[in-house]
Amino acid sequence: MPIVELNGIRLSYQVEGEGDLVLLIMGTGSPGRVWRMHQVPALRKAGFRVATIDNRGIPPTDECADGFTIHDVVADAAALIEHLGGPAHVIGTSLGSRITQELAHSRPDLVRSAVMLAAHSRRDPVQDMWNRGERALYDQGVVLPDAFYAAVTALRNLSPRTLADPVTSRDWLELFELSGSKIGAGVRAQLDLGDIPSDLANYRKITAPCLVVGYADDRVLPPHLAREVADAIPGARYAEIPDAGHFGFLERPEEVNRVILEFLDEVR
Repeated sequence: MPIVELNGIRLSYQVEGEGDLVLLIMGTGSPGRVWRMHQVPALRKAGFRVATIDNRGIPPTDECADGFTIHDVVADAAALIEHLGGPAHVIGTSLGSRITQELAHSRPDLVRSAVMLAAHSRRDPVQDMWNRGERALYDQGVVLPDAFYAAVTALRNLSPRTLADPVTSRDWLELFELSGSKIGAGVRAQLDLGDIPSDLANYRKITAPCLVVGYADDRVLPPHLAREVADAIPGARYAEIPDAGHFGFLERPEEVNRVILEFLDEVR
């Protein structure tokens, strides 16, 4: 993957295809290549030039372990769009959704349209407590047993429909067990971004066409949080994907891709 000096750091990204630019922004702890499983092929087939980014904190992008702000990662995305000759259609999930929202507000010149998967402007008390617990585990040097981590991650991020299928759920559990709970200092720094305050007032100033997507079975960022974002952005559309948890773009990729592509087809 190319690495370029932008916004004061080394930033890792990948670009594929030809056509209007789409930038895909991943969530906490995940590299940009996760998009390559389902969304990049679909977008390329639809005639887009597709860029993925490893957010600040995810190697080989600089980890910036001393910490950073939401404004830093938003500025990283803006710098990459400028580097690639934007503006761009921007698609984010989870933390990437928050980055997309902030980018659409602060740099409207760079955002042709925005799609926010698992959108949110705040966390409920349970999500806030979970985040505090994740940070405490790292800070105290605790690494969960791989099997326990796999089960907890599956229960938290996947739909009951997915978990009810023994073959599919076993595949997910094996993947989570292989990844394990150990994280690097950059991801630990990303976890602090969960403390940013709600920005709904500024979202009311967003002018780009927006699609907000919630997942019906999302336990990490429940769909009522996505609806709040959609209600705040003038003219934003809201879609809710059934039988999908926080990893809905991986669990139900055909449905998620369909709503994204229908939206982009109308605004491109």
